[in-house]
Amino acid sequence: MKERDDMTFPFEEYQRRINGLRERMKERLLDAVVITDPENLMYLTDYQTTGYSFFQCLVVPLEGEPFMITRELEATNVYHRTWLEIARPYPDTGDAIQMLVQSLREFGLKDKCIGYERNSYFFPAYHQDAIHTTFTEGRLLDCFGIVEEGRVCKSQAELEVMKKAARATEAGMRAGIDACRAGVSENDIAAEISSAMFKAGGEAPAVMPYVVSGPRSLIGHATWEGRVVQPGEHVFLEVGGCYRRYHTAMMRTVVLDGLSSSLVKAQERMKLALKEAHRAIRPGLTVSDADNLIRQIITDNDVGARLITRSGYSIGIAFPPSWDEGYMISLKQGNSAILREGMTFHLIPWMWAVDGDKTVGISDTIYVTADGCKSFFDMDQDIVSKPEESSSMVSADTVAKVTATSDLSKARDAKKKADKSD
Repeated sequence: MKERDDMTFPFEEYQRRINGLRERMKERLLDAVVITDPENLMYLTDYQTTGYSFFQCLVVPLEGEPFMITRELEATNVYHRTWLEIARPYPDTGDAIQMLVQSLREFGLKDKCIGYERNSYFFPAYHQDAIHTTFTEGRLLDCFGIVEEGRVCKSQAELEVMKKAARATEAGMRAGIDACRAGVSENDIAAEISSAMFKAGGEAPAVMPYVVSGPRSLIGHATWEGRVVQPGEHVFLEVGGCYRRYHTAMMRTVVLDGLSSSLVKAQERMKLALKEAHRAIRPGLTVSDADNLIRQIITDNDVGARLITRSGYSIGIAFPPSWDEGYMISLKQGNSAILREGMTFHLIPWMWAVDGDKTVGISDTIYVTADGCKSFFDMDQDIVSKPEESSSMVSADTVAKVTATSDLSKARDAKKKADKSD
């Protein structure tokens, strides 16, 4: 391992992560592991690239130096970003799995027990078929989740990085709320969110903001498509800020009118769910208990809404296409996993189909402490009511258009007069 001081975390943090991985390898009787998940590569080495559609992996032996197999172009990321000293790149015309098998032989692992992430999106079936066909002297064993066991509880250093991501999330959300008014497009709102996030130090998130207005809020995971927000409508916003690939996320809702009785009730249900979750979440509570608490509060409503999903999920390191770590741990019924200090969650007590035609949300990203939990955010949770933006801005836009048309007409008349005089 090459010690350096220009990485996301102190060098000791990476040593701790590799040592922890090796302890888990010993428990599973593995001589080496092949890690392919981009988030796991980032966690262990600080390696990142957007080119992860090409095969890449980190090989960590129980003893000896770890090494990476990458596309030749991506080898620059190994040397410029990570503590690794060994890489075996392959050309675009080469065979990635052949390079992996050759390297396992080169480093004395040809007849060893090798763990690999069988359920990784980034180790596709045809690559797995190829390594099973060519790596015949040793044993291949599924070790999916072996890195995630270390990732699920964040260190203090990781929490500090997530706090920086939270500042970008808040900046984006405030800008999005300010931009909501009748007559603007969803694209305009998304642009303001994105600009504010990046100006606040945020980096490219795993998912760009969700911005939907009016009836489009009922569409799962829809985002801006150019629709113009109409007077009296609501806008649903979900923003995920990113810093060094670590994310925090937040839902908020804006209404370009006064709040109806249904929206007031929905707001109070969501705020109560978050309040009770904050009161209950602590080390030792089961995931199922946390979900039941939130789900029961949201379900107990008379506005026709449902909590249609899990009530929260682990969040942290992420690459596209998703900002969550929900495959590691999600707050859902029947999960008996125990909450531990350092776990981080996006709590989502949102309400789908209020009055049959509205989705609204108020959410929070929290971290579990030694005796409770804390939020990464410092923002008001109420649904934002902006009745003054419902009609006045439309009138202003209309006036501007009329003025522009009038000015153009005057210019044409003046030109006609000038032409006649000539």
